[in-house]
Amino acid sequence: MPGRYGMELRLLTYVVTIAEEGSISGAARRLHLTQPTLSRQLRELERQVGAELFARNGRGLTPTPAGQVLVRRARGVLAEAQAALDDARLAGQGLSGQLTITFAGSGINGPLGGALGRLRRELPRVDLRLVESFNDSEMSSAVLSGTCDLAVQRLPIRDARLATQVWWREPLTLFLPAGHPLAYGTEPAPLSALGQIPLVLWPRDVSPRSYDEIIALCHHAGVVPRVGAEGHSVQTLLALVAAGFGAAVLADSHRALRRVGVTPRALAGTSTVLHLVWRADDTSPLLERVRHVVAELQHIGAAEQAHP
Repeated sequence: MPGRYGMELRLLTYVVTIAEEGSISGAARRLHLTQPTLSRQLRELERQVGAELFARNGRGLTPTPAGQVLVRRARGVLAEAQAALDDARLAGQGLSGQLTITFAGSGINGPLGGALGRLRRELPRVDLRLVESFNDSEMSSAVLSGTCDLAVQRLPIRDARLATQVWWREPLTLFLPAGHPLAYGTEPAPLSALGQIPLVLWPRDVSPRSYDEIIALCHHAGVVPRVGAEGHSVQTLLALVAAGFGAAVLADSHRALRRVGVTPRALAGTSTVLHLVWRADDTSPLLERVRHVVAELQHIGAAEQAHP
């Protein structure tokens, strides 16, 4: 079957070329064939069709009604075949296809937005699909299941089937009610500040790794955390902070949200990391190219921190 299909495409190329050149001799020169070979191929095609495809008109050949139909359809088939080859070539080079990225707010509010803009400009044939998530475990699991191709997240799960790459570092920041005494400091707040104000946290069942990270900071500082409220999204956490329920510990990139009634203050001695996470066995050229483009922007975060 593959050989027959290849022959059919070649015969279609012959008949289109004969129609364009108007002669066997001209078509043979263009196709780098001998006239007898091309004449024999034309007879074979006419045998398959069951009708004469060209009529002699003076010194040239013109398509018969059957030939006109075949030439018109052949051009479409050949164009589609060429498009298929072009698409396959682009896919092999990582320049086309579909790729799904899952991300958290700390990514999109930081350098990820700029990285996505660059991907759209440099890879216009790629269908980028974006999935926002508030749960680190769910993001890693989506990559493992194949639902997503790449995750941009702070706390990936530990699994040998996942490959991870540190992408961007930033401090953790205490987002305080604007009128709280801690909000007036200009230097990074000491970890002991976590014991001076109730905390607005993610519920542990929503984001266990983020919750545990904050509780671990409290234990490291030797303070017992007091939970003032819980929220299921960054916007909710910041709204509760503005309402005076307490302070939230979030990645510093959330400063970009500029919530009224909330003052951010960096936490001394802390940092968090955004990782690129993908399946270790994923050899997709598109994924490799996307990771390369995104990795080139890994210093954007540092630059933004230096010049907020």
